[in-house]
Amino acid sequence: MIDLYCERTAAGLLNEPLNALSNLGFLFVAVLAWRRARRDDLADVAVLAVVLAAIGIGSGLFHTFATAWAQWLDVLPILAFQVVFLALYLGRVAGLGTASVGAAVSVFVLTAIAAAQSPAVLNGSLGYLPALVVLGWLGLDAWRRSGRRSLALAAGLFSLALVARSVDNALCATWPWGTHFLWHLLNAVVLYLAIGGYAAQRA
Repeated sequence: MIDLYCERTAAGLLNEPLNALSNLGFLFVAVLAWRRARRDDLADVAVLAVVLAAIGIGSGLFHTFATAWAQWLDVLPILAFQVVFLALYLGRVAGLGTASVGAAVSVFVLTAIAAAQSPAVLNGSLGYLPALVVLGWLGLDAWRRSGRRSLALAAGLFSLALVARSVDNALCATWPWGTHFLWHLLNAVVLYLAIGGYAAQRA
């Protein structure tokens, strides 16, 4: 059993009900993103919607089974979404060439992996700081290009989500349910705003 969050107090499939059920938020916004992709005929947005659904499924399995294999199903879709989103934005919105996109994505992945090597810092949230920096930069870029603020809003909301993730274990004594479920719910909105902002730039 992997016990990382305040809500889990013992082994068992139902020991993290809030953390597990809050992943329905990812599935809900994945459906909305998929409908947007069909409406605007954007295959790349459909890909993002599918990866978003995988995040919800993988995270739901991890917070249910709390095993090593489930943890990989939680981590990999999150990384995949970040990589695919960054590559699509840099290539199809910013207009960078394949080599530049590849170099930028490689630097991002290596930085995120390096940051994740300190799981005790910020309750494991340090690994997401590169994503926050990149999302903030993309938000400013999108705002400059078109005046649209969806990505900038997503970056601001993501910072709040990181706070919820970081303080989870620190609040166990006073709030036994923890705050990790808020990380899920806020991130569902963050990812939907990010996809919507990207779709608007593409359209």
